[in-house]
Amino acid sequence: MSEVVVDGRVRRGAESREARRAQILDRALDVFAEQGYHRASVTDLVKAAGVARGTFYLYFDGKEAIFLELLEQLLSEFRSKIVGADTGPNAQPLSDQLARIVAGILTTLQDNQPLTRIIFREAIGVDEAVDQKLRDFYDELFAYIAATLHLGEAVNFTRPVQTEIVATCILGSLRGVVRRYVVDQEDPFDPLEVARVIVDFNLNGIKR
Repeated sequence: MSEVVVDGRVRRGAESREARRAQILDRALDVFAEQGYHRASVTDLVKAAGVARGTFYLYFDGKEAIFLELLEQLLSEFRSKIVGADTGPNAQPLSDQLARIVAGILTTLQDNQPLTRIIFREAIGVDEAVDQKLRDFYDELFAYIAATLHLGEAVNFTRPVQTEIVATCILGSLRGVVRRYVVDQEDPFDPLEVARVIVDFNLNGIKR
């Protein structure tokens, strides 16, 4: 048997396993979205994926492992939207850059609404690894906001502030908007429009 045939079989086998794994993940998200994380069982996940129970356990140790991977996928996509601001001479206004970054975050969460809802409504206390992953992510987001505040001050875009307190307020406002517009309502919204309001409020407040 030639190496080409063997390599082809190995490649197709790997692709088949990856497709099956992705299928289990996709169907698990459907089940979690419909039943909630806590009410869903491995039996529900197996049935939805259309695989044998033994096959399921070849890929995942249980529903906690599936949820952890779904969460990691979302957070990885989320992180890709968080980029540094450009302060070069030909850069867009910093407020516009920030609005587009926030809009990218909102769009990601809107596109992943079922998982976003589970995270906000049920994720805390699901599993210590999940809790730690969420804590680490919020710490990263907080650090990004704090670094942006320092940058704004350095280029005379913002006034000096108590960074830790202000970064906490901004992070809280972002989480509040996500809960209202992504988690608690069905109506679609324009992420860029909402992002511009968020940035304007955090930069300028409401005073005339």
